[in-house]
Amino acid sequence: MRQVNNVLKKYALKPHRYQKEGSVTFVDTEQGRFACKKNQNKTNSIYKYLDSRSFGYYPKIVSDENDEFEITQYEEDFEVPSEQKILDLVDLVSLLHNKTTHFKEVDEADYKRIFEDISNNIEYLYSDYNDRMSLIESHIYMSPSEYLLARNISKIYAALSYAKKELDHWYELVGNSRKQRQVVIHNNLDLTHFIRNKNAYLTSWRKARIDMPIFDLYKLYLNHSLEFDFSEILKRYEKNYPLNEHERILLFILIALPDKLELTETEYENCKIIGTLIDRLYKTEILLSPYYSKQENNR
Repeated sequence: MRQVNNVLKKYALKPHRYQKEGSVTFVDTEQGRFACKKNQNKTNSIYKYLDSRSFGYYPKIVSDENDEFEITQYEEDFEVPSEQKILDLVDLVSLLHNKTTHFKEVDEADYKRIFEDISNNIEYLYSDYNDRMSLIESHIYMSPSEYLLARNISKIYAALSYAKKELDHWYELVGNSRKQRQVVIHNNLDLTHFIRNKNAYLTSWRKARIDMPIFDLYKLYLNHSLEFDFSEILKRYEKNYPLNEHERILLFILIALPDKLELTETEYENCKIIGTLIDRLYKTEILLSPYYSKQENNR
């Protein structure tokens, strides 16, 4: 706490109350409330770049890049229905991508690396689920979680088959492309990192980087696919920032891939983990079906 106080003192901020939440310390001072967390030079460079692109939708930073702690002005989060809030978040992300769009020169090796990484992941998942099923089938009686997995294994194999087929199609599309659209991605999209009052703010930029825009959508899908109708979210995003064909295909490949199972020693928890996996696969199938049908008709 002494280190935080030293930075607060530098900016004539007199604290009288502290509240620790995760990696963030909220400090009430005579000048108002502030959020303090460990400084990261990477984050400061992102802020500078965002400012240069006229994107100032993050809480005001009081400290400077050489301070040990980053101090930002606290912004109150108004009560907003979550269905509206996530659309506001998507609007802000599409603006971020619009403001920071540029094209990077790439060669075949760049796309080949993506292809091989995903292809290896697909093969690993196939092997992992096959091994799990072989073990389950060797048991005289299945546990509840094993039965849940066995009953839905065809859905998992179908998702992997879809991803493999679409990955080949994607690689054909990008084979002769020598430019790749890149943006600043927040890379940590979650409703807990979005503040809505009379303005809108994104927080927690420590994972931000330059990359393809789909990775922000992918992270948002992982965090909220079971809570919202993602088809509406994607339409909202593309109204402001349309994806091109190969970007959309790569996004769909990523979200179609089933999770690697990380099971515990507790049967109840394992049922929850597998249940969440299956629920997401069904939600993904509903999302992709209309697009997949169109692609089949156009090939």
